[in-house]
Amino acid sequence: MANPVFNDNLVEQTHILEGEPMTINGAINKTFILFACLIVSACYTWYLAFNGFTDKAQMLTFGGAIVGLILALVIVFSRKAMHILAPIYAIAEGFFIGGVSAVYAAAYAGIVINAVIATFAALGSMLILYRTGLIKCTDKFRSVIFTATLSIAIVYLIQIIASLFGRGIPQVFTSSAIGIGFSLVVVAIAALNLIIDFDFIERGSQGMLEKKYEWYGAFGLMVTLIWLYLEILRLLAKLSDRR
Repeated sequence: MANPVFNDNLVEQTHILEGEPMTINGAINKTFILFACLIVSACYTWYLAFNGFTDKAQMLTFGGAIVGLILALVIVFSRKAMHILAPIYAIAEGFFIGGVSAVYAAAYAGIVINAVIATFAALGSMLILYRTGLIKCTDKFRSVIFTATLSIAIVYLIQIIASLFGRGIPQVFTSSAIGIGFSLVVVAIAALNLIIDFDFIERGSQGMLEKKYEWYGAFGLMVTLIWLYLEILRLLAKLSDRR
């Protein structure tokens, strides 16, 4: 698998023994709940940023990023209290997304709405490709996307470490042709991770996972969408710099 939220053997190892099973509609409903939580908190940080409360907006942005990361790790490794932790994760990430979006909006007119539209366009396109069978989530597909996603994570990690010493990876994180090409690849890989998210939700319902995994599927989908949105923002910013 590619999305680190999901484990390849999760569906095979966990089956419902009693109570209600996981359903696709249930996972969709949970996704809408998480999305609503994210939008509300993102709008709040956005409001603070553009109404003179920059210190509070910055605090929520950085605090949201840290809390979101911690909660994501807790959810992935414990898979407990997901009905509570997943919404809190979405709220924390909303604070982060709202702050980041405000920074980009201040520098590039119209970039945020374009990134939102592009993110939902990618979501819809991947869903169509998955439902029509044009892209099949095979073991090989998961392996390739996992390797690509891990490689991207390593590149970002190297960049973060290098930046601590005042350095960075040449060209990749600039608005050069190489930098734009890198961002295009990252956006494509992030979008393809959605196929794995869809597959988990479908296989989970077919395999009769416990109902709590509706939250897990919704959480995994939100993780991918947030990553995709941020990468599209970065790509659009690079393209704007080239004009």
